[in-house]
Amino acid sequence: MLAFTIVGSFWLEIVLKVRVLARFKRVLESVLPIALLFVVWDAYAISRGHWHFDTKQILGIYGPANIPLEEYLFFLIVPIAAIMTIEAVRSVKKEWPVKGKRK
Repeated sequence: MLAFTIVGSFWLEIVLKVRVLARFKRVLESVLPIALLFVVWDAYAISRGHWHFDTKQILGIYGPANIPLEEYLFFLIVPIAAIMTIEAVRSVKKEWPVKGKRK
């Protein structure tokens, strides 16, 4: 499913030249704090037996806290796709205000 997210939004980087990936440090500063919060939340839920992953639907590669690789990628790819989408809308809708540049 992550492939659909990538295909569905990462083309915006090339076609509309949103330049999100060109500002990768800024993207990571935006995404990592929340991703870390969700990793901690997942780790807790897994350790308490409240959450699990279907072994038939994952690659079987686990990272720290017994969290599957796909979950770590989800916490990075989906927010980056969302940022690309909002930047694409802003590039098309020039009247959308930018922080600090209101009309």
